[in-house]
Amino acid sequence: MRQGPEIWIRGPVAGPEPLPPPAAADALPATGAPPAPDVPPAPDMPPAPGAPAPAQAPAPVQAPGFSWIGAHGGAGVSTLAGVYGGRDCGQSWPGPGDPPSVLLVARTHAAGLTAAGRAVEEFRLGRAPAGVRLDAVVLVADAPGRLPRPLAQRVRLLESAVDVHRVPWVPAWRLDGTQDAPPRGTESLVSRVRRAH
Repeated sequence: MRQGPEIWIRGPVAGPEPLPPPAAADALPATGAPPAPDVPPAPDMPPAPGAPAPAQAPAPVQAPGFSWIGAHGGAGVSTLAGVYGGRDCGQSWPGPGDPPSVLLVARTHAAGLTAAGRAVEEFRLGRAPAGVRLDAVVLVADAPGRLPRPLAQRVRLLESAVDVHRVPWVPAWRLDGTQDAPPRGTESLVSRVRRAH
């Protein structure tokens, strides 16, 4: 069972369904004779004597860059991955071959900051999968203008525990979800993302 950062919100996330058992037509004939020569042996069976050994699959390579993970639904992960690059993991942990460095995304409303705080705590307690590390938190403005004082205090608390990058309110993202270039005021995030590629 795969567990994503949303584990603290709604519990374990079911993994992919197991493969169905092979059909009766794929099984060996009742006589125990091997399959016809044009049918390759099952992957877990050794090759026939004198046959060339099958090629080994290469080990998964971890992609450079970042995996964007949402601390909650609607955080803006897909938009940020589209604008800045990197892997959109939704609310799931990075999988094999995904970049192990995580940029955790949350909105700046109270529920978003609470979810971000819980996710940072999960990383701090070592509850992330082996090899996955929190690089920074990215807070996306939930409305234009300044944050109310109680929310600004919560952002400062997060900043005391981890690197935090702020993404301002971008009206165009409400209309089409993307833009050609990162918004002004996110130069530190642009630098961080470029260093990882």
